[in-house]
Amino acid sequence: MFTVKTHLCEGTKNHSALNFAGFISSRITLKSKRTFSKLIVRIAIIGIMLGLGVMILSLAVIKGFKQEIREKVRGFGSDIQIVKTDNNVSYEKSGFADSADLVKDIKSVKLVDALYPYATKPGIIKANNEIEGVVLKGVDKTYKWDYIKKTLVSGSVINFTDTTDVQLQIMVSQTIADRLKLKTGDDVIMYFVQNPPRKRKLKIVGIFNIGVDEVDKTFVIGDLALIKRLNDWTNGEIGGYEVRISDFDKLNLAADAIDNKLPIKLKSYTILDNYPTIFEWLNMLDVNTIVMLVLMIAVAVINMISALLIMILERTAMIGIFKAMGAGNWAIQKIFLYNAAFLIGVGLLLGNALGLGLGYFQQQTHFFKLDQASYYMTFVPIKIVWTDVILLNIGTLITCLLVLIIPSTLVTRISPVKAIRFK
Repeated sequence: MFTVKTHLCEGTKNHSALNFAGFISSRITLKSKRTFSKLIVRIAIIGIMLGLGVMILSLAVIKGFKQEIREKVRGFGSDIQIVKTDNNVSYEKSGFADSADLVKDIKSVKLVDALYPYATKPGIIKANNEIEGVVLKGVDKTYKWDYIKKTLVSGSVINFTDTTDVQLQIMVSQTIADRLKLKTGDDVIMYFVQNPPRKRKLKIVGIFNIGVDEVDKTFVIGDLALIKRLNDWTNGEIGGYEVRISDFDKLNLAADAIDNKLPIKLKSYTILDNYPTIFEWLNMLDVNTIVMLVLMIAVAVINMISALLIMILERTAMIGIFKAMGAGNWAIQKIFLYNAAFLIGVGLLLGNALGLGLGYFQQQTHFFKLDQASYYMTFVPIKIVWTDVILLNIGTLITCLLVLIIPSTLVTRISPVKAIRFK
């Protein structure tokens, strides 16, 4: 302990600006040669590193997963659908007159990003001696193809500049194409059950793969004008409007604003109403995230408590000498809390490197794959939110330090006389 006394004296003379606890903590942190405590400290640092890394990756995966599923559903079905107010709950919606004034009013809502007319009509596709029940979704030249183009497996989107046979063009999902053994360029017969029944020979111009069974097993895409002709609508009639908003987190706010613009004969549905099962499932993932965060922080805290207790017990004699020299319990506690904060900082630094490094690697390479039939996508999605990373770091640091105050009170029970006697 002569060395410790010497350092203490030198610290008093030459480092008067330094805090006593901070100075002693830096000496035992950087100069310690005790092999057993070093092993425990390394284990604690690894525990914090793995805990933070797993928390960062888990949050990034959960948020990436929710965003990918949400964008898949939004990309096809948009955010809000406006239809006629009636008791019709089938896929074949009642028609109403397209209104330029109404479109202008809806687009005046700040959150509205795009609006386009559509209609749906059930039918049966027959090809290669196979049949499949589907719903034809009709769109026009104003439809936003951005997302559908990203999901194209082969072919192209409907070409509305080709006015000669645009009504004969159709796009099917990869699921339907596999079931009916179809490829781009094939002709199919589609039957529409109505009075009188009608059929049309259509040509497949593109095959898409949304990755959501509720969409891929049900919908095909065609020309809105075809549905108008089949339903004997006038040229100005449509089945509804699809509205895309700029901020999905403000969906309910946008829906309320749009409802205020609608006449009594029209009503609106959000994507949450149309696909409740999917979004309820996504919300349940938040519970798993909370449980995981609590468990990981608990592991990090337990590791640090173990390391702190061992460091205190190994330096019982040093604590006794400091007390004999007049140091208070809190001053000595701060020595070990500063030491713990340094170790936690090292663990957090390594944890960030681990979590962000693996996250960036997965973003760039899509190395870790998933079964699309079970998870709606072919790879593990990653969405790193820097606010989450900062809050995880701050939360882990504060939680660990607050919890470590309790075991650090062990120094109050160490008697100077007994500590020095049994040195």
